[in-house]
Amino acid sequence: MSEIDRLKSDIDELVPDLIATRRDLHEHPELAFEEVRTSGIVAQRLQKLGLEVQTGVAKTGVIGYLRGGASKPGAKTIAIRADMDALPIYELNEIDYRSQTDGKMHACGHDGHTSILLAVADILTKRRDDLAGNVKFVFQPAEERVGGAAPMVAEGAMNGVDGVIGLHLISDYPLGRVGVRSGPVFASADKVVLTVHGRGGHAAMPETTVDPIVIAAYIVTALQTLISRETSPFSPAVITIGEIKAGTAFNIIPETAVMHGTMRAFAKEHRAKLLRRITEVATGIASAMGGSCDMELGDGCPPCVNDAGMTELVQNAALATVGEKDVDTSEEVLSAGSDDMARFLDAVPGCYFIVGAKNPAKGADYPHHHPRFNIDEDALPVAVEVLSRAAMDFLK
Repeated sequence: MSEIDRLKSDIDELVPDLIATRRDLHEHPELAFEEVRTSGIVAQRLQKLGLEVQTGVAKTGVIGYLRGGASKPGAKTIAIRADMDALPIYELNEIDYRSQTDGKMHACGHDGHTSILLAVADILTKRRDDLAGNVKFVFQPAEERVGGAAPMVAEGAMNGVDGVIGLHLISDYPLGRVGVRSGPVFASADKVVLTVHGRGGHAAMPETTVDPIVIAAYIVTALQTLISRETSPFSPAVITIGEIKAGTAFNIIPETAVMHGTMRAFAKEHRAKLLRRITEVATGIASAMGGSCDMELGDGCPPCVNDAGMTELVQNAALATVGEKDVDTSEEVLSAGSDDMARFLDAVPGCYFIVGAKNPAKGADYPHHHPRFNIDEDALPVAVEVLSRAAMDFLK
């Protein structure tokens, strides 16, 4: 049997366990930095494979280290990353493996990512003697809070790593299709909190007040011009104010109005410019109308930017897995969603790609973060094969 046939055969043998693991994780979702059961399963599985295992990385993260049997001094190391956390969503799917924890759900495919990487660890461990390099299996907590990758990097997860790869299952992308391109692929994400300060008073006597609600309304409208008039149509970006809190009664003008929003961009320089301009526009409008405005940034995430060489590596692995017609390098791969895989990509050259998991016939076509989100599990072995091929090719 050729190596290609042997790889596919080994993956086929793992499919029942791959699906069972994914469904078990789906039934027992855990939120950011609470992935105790999940990380315990991961660590146990990696230890059973004979890997060197480090637990408690960034609280609940796990790293498995596979030393290739054919490694020599100076051999390369590739890292493969998967995220583990779920979302605070009440699941509405009527399936046998529905979440057993009300108010928590794997609604973004992280249960699939974790089970995929465990299967890749199994595949590569079987080939340990032939590997002329090393593999780090990085299981990250708290992606949904874009808070788990940065501390993993700070605690050394990328030390000694020459390249990193990872994937995201996508429920609105055709089953069996692999999207991979160099450059920006996922947008940055920054939480913005704008607090407008006015002067409260009676709603029937607005001339004695400075109305923060009116100021906030002007700011919301003006911020959109940063996209429509200060951003090139060839540089996608988004500014959304998703929450406004102000007032206690219909006949009272409040002292403050608080706006919560998000800003997304695909270039680091554009991200920095927009964050600066949001502050300038908001404070300028507030000042002109007699009030003031403070801006606070939450934990942000830079864009995911793929290295050209690592992208070519993954593209070749995808071509060998699904064939040319199902490998997509178009702009359809881009997502205004964010992912703190960006922290790993900033640390070492890497590639983050997508694998289609959409199948309306199975109800697997709801958007991510939806209470009926699901994936077609036929996407799992495709992802395992692409990651396995890319890792082995990197270490040749």
